Amino acid sequence: MTENPCIGFIGLGLIGGSLAKSIRRAFPLASLYAFDQNRENTRLALHEGVINRICTEKDPAFGECDYIFLCTPVKNNITYLPFLRDIRKAGCIISDVGSVKGEMHRAVTDAGMENCFIGGHPMAGSEKSGYENATDFLMENAYYLITPAGEVDVMRLAEFMELITAIRAIPMVMTFEEHDYVTAAVSHLPHIVAASLVNAIRNLDTSDQCMKQIAAGGFRDITRIASSSPVMWQQICLSNGPAISRVLDEYIKLLVQARCFVDNQDEEALYQIFRSSREYRDALPESAKGPLQKVYVIYCDIYDEAGGIATIATLLAMNSISMKNIGIVHNREFEEGVLRIEFYEEDAREKAAKILTERNYTIHQR
Repeated sequence: MTENPCIGFIGLGLIGGSLAKSIRRAFPLASLYAFDQNRENTRLALHEGVINRICTEKDPAFGECDYIFLCTPVKNNITYLPFLRDIRKAGCIISDVGSVKGEMHRAVTDAGMENCFIGGHPMAGSEKSGYENATDFLMENAYYLITPAGEVDVMRLAEFMELITAIRAIPMVMTFEEHDYVTAAVSHLPHIVAASLVNAIRNLDTSDQCMKQIAAGGFRDITRIASSSPVMWQQICLSNGPAISRVLDEYIKLLVQARCFVDNQDEEALYQIFRSSREYRDALPESAKGPLQKVYVIYCDIYDEAGGIATIATLLAMNSISMKNIGIVHNREFEEGVLRIEFYEEDAREKAAKILTERNYTIHQR
């Protein structure tokens, strides 16, 4: 692909903005055009030198682009297809960044654009939103799932993968059907399970909310994603219903089996549940980012004495390490570490662990 491509963005929030910043870093001479409903986003991007031109919603300038990324909600993205079909130049590739692909690909087929559409799903995100929180490293070492339409030329697909590799993401090609099934299992199902588990504890809790009081540490960690946007996950479940229903059937079957094993006091079967899950979980790769946002946490043993937490916080601050959260773990039945410290990124966690270890603190990482 050319060293100075012309690339358009429709939508410049967290994902669109991070993609634009990553491309700007990889291709300093590229021409980047963008439209966003929030004019402040594009003004800020222009001021920062991320984009070269602010466009209107259906700007003819998009006809100059080699690539156009649709970075708005799926239903909004679909409305732009007729406009882009009519103005795109020969060879221009249209892509999106949505987390569900079926609806978009069916709309692409209906619009007669199967020769120019390559779906994309960067498996990266943040608890924050908006262009102001976009970074040029959000997608670094993250899987970028690619779902080419049926008539895309193989050379154009190879060039698109070069673009994704250039922003330091990890491209992975699959069909849109496979994408929706895989993400239903490794992303959508965990969110449903986390929400259901939290609701189960809420429904089972005692009148004095004893469960809520002691549901800290591990329980809070494994249900962290239950704090995600209700509106976003409502829409994902509605958009990917068949695939989610399919993986839910398998999960429900496993729950029913577990209940039977407990009721029947089946020692061997119960052991196998935990043995097989431990082996599979321990074999999961740690190097690349997946669909669930990683948490960068260390646990530190400290004595219960005045100033203990303040001493650690000061030590980390003096070394320019920003903490996201810090607090005592009161329920430590199945885990080590009195103090839980959460960071914004991996480098900060590793640096903090090294500094605290050098000061003779005992550090635990999971």
